[in-house]
Amino acid sequence: MKLHYKKLGEGAPLIIVHGLFGAADNWGTIGKKFAENNTVFLVDLRNHGRSPHDPTMNYEAMAKDILELIQDENIIDPVLLGHSMGGKAALFFAENHPNILKKLIVADIGIKSYPMHHDLIIKGFKNIDLSIIQRRSEALEALHEYVKEVGIQQFLLKNLYWVEKGVLGWRMNLDVIINNIHEILKEIRIQSNTTETLFLRGEFSNYIENEDYAKIEKALPNSTIKTINNAGHWLHAENPVDFYKAVVNFIA
Repeated sequence: MKLHYKKLGEGAPLIIVHGLFGAADNWGTIGKKFAENNTVFLVDLRNHGRSPHDPTMNYEAMAKDILELIQDENIIDPVLLGHSMGGKAALFFAENHPNILKKLIVADIGIKSYPMHHDLIIKGFKNIDLSIIQRRSEALEALHEYVKEVGIQQFLLKNLYWVEKGVLGWRMNLDVIINNIHEILKEIRIQSNTTETLFLRGEFSNYIENEDYAKIEKALPNSTIKTINNAGHWLHAENPVDFYKAVVNFIA
């Protein structure tokens, strides 16, 4: 699949892939900062952002898409940075396409399987009936019944766009994503991968817990786990200064 992406800057290549319900646009500000020293590829994964829609939604397909982008752009020795779902896609890529990446950065996700924890978000999405809703404020009101956090509301509603005057649509392939959520929550099986890897976890996030360290270090013996203080799951948005420093230092 030919993924939609934005290419910024010059220098050593850095590919950034977003998380569930996200898009390349979520990384625009910090992506421009990285582009001061790197060639940055901000990627929309399949069924997200402006990339094509497809009924297949799993990490094998996502990894193949990333490989196709690398081959099409003739990217040599890239650093691959993935957040949340994008982090798992990056881990799957590193495991199944060895010797392509220079380094791997995984932002606030582990290799383990996760229990279903998006129930309220999914209910909120399903409560937004785009056949009758004509204003973003109406979509926000419908989402608010299930999702109370203002920051998460804003993040999720970035997926709305104007198809035409008075008609809103989802850029993401919402039904396929929801129907394949079990694939997104699966464990990534890794057999002692030696790719140099940095895991970044948010201080206030529970996606990577202390008891996960041993399993991560066994699967990726050349890995380091670093905590970004004063940040939760969206650590690159909540503490962009420390996130940027950690990534740049690791790349260097």
